[in-house]
Order: sequence, then C-alpha cells, then structure tokens
Amino acid sequence: MRIAVFGSTGRTGRPFCEQAIERGHEVVAHARSPGKLRFEHDRLTVVEGDAYTGEGVAEAVRGADAVASVLGQGEGSPDDLLAVAGDHIVEAMAEEGVTRLVTLVGAGVREEGESISLGGRVMGVLLKLLARNALEDAAEHARRVRATDLEWTILRVPRLGEGDPDGDYRIGDPKLGFEAVDRADVARCLLDRLEADDYVREMPKVAPARGE
Repeated sequence: MRIAVFGSTGRTGRPFCEQAIERGHEVVAHARSPGKLRFEHDRLTVVEGDAYTGEGVAEAVRGADAVASVLGQGEGSPDDLLAVAGDHIVEAMAEEGVTRLVTLVGAGVREEGESISLGGRVMGVLLKLLARNALEDAAEHARRVRATDLEWTILRVPRLGEGDPDGDYRIGDPKLGFEAVDRADVARCLLDRLEADDYVREMPKVAPARGE
C-alpha cells in the first residue's frame, strides 16, 4: 500500500512511518522540515511542504492508496490548523481520486448523543478550560471530514504518552480514564485501520490496552 502521511515528523508521525515501512508499505511523508524525520529508506519518499497553506499536499497525495493525518496543535500553531490543513488534504484526495482517510483527533471531540462517562465529562471540562482552541479546531476538522464522501475513519484518542509502547490498545467505545496511550501504539492503531479497512465512517475511541 502507498500511504501519504501528514504530520510525519511529529511524535506520532515518525513511529507511524517507521511501522508502515516495517510492514512493507510505501510511505510518502509530507513534512515542513524533512530533516526531522530522522531516517531514510528506499520505500520512503519525502515531500516538503506545508499542509496549512496547501504547499506540496497534492504532490504527496498523488498516486496514494490511502492517507493518514497525524497533524496536531503545537506551540505557535494556527488556531485552525487541523480544519484548514484537513480541507487541503480532502481537496487533494478528491482531485487525485484517493478515497481512504484515517485522521487523528482528541477524545474531547464528541459524537451527538453519545454516552459520556464521569471521567470523560471531567476531561471535557478541563479541555475547554485549558485547550479550547485546539478542541474547537479538532471538532471542526471532524465535522468537515464527516461531511465528505470519503471512506474516512476518525480516531479519538485521550492523552498521548511516550516511552512505554506494548503493541496493544483498545478500540471502539472503551471506558476512557486519564491514562495516556503511547504514541507508538496509536500509530499502530492507525496503520491497523488502513490494513483492515474497518471502522469506515466511524469515530472510534482508542484507549490503553489496560484500563484504569
């Protein structure tokens, strides 16, 4: 499979690219700073560009079988990064005839009418207090993706952690506490969705293999 990856140099993007290569896929990594990817391979193509402005997006998507977006808000990021970059990605996919998209947002993004645990409600309040702009951007990105005809999957993940991947996770509608999911495990979940082609037009939650 040829996978175009946006956010490839981030802390989730790098393990995703590495795992995809290990599984035999071809990766096209879109990156503002290609040097941050930190590895080379004959099945890795790097396209320099900026997803927020649309630079290089069509080039990265061209010829892909699927697209993975692991973009995330960081210090100094535009408040509407995910929504605007997502629009450029979706437009390029439509132009290039690519239909499969897996994208990542926080677990604070809700589906209408879904049941929310006490921990989830507390998390939602904290997010609105501490990261309102990022939450609103992610929710708008999800809304726009859901309005497309793409074969999309929106993974909703709570806190992201590093350093203790166990190669496992729970997906669907698990009870979410305050435990972090290791970024490498989230990358594995993203890649699993592309390979299994499941959870199409769904917004499953992802949690650590062991709940609280």
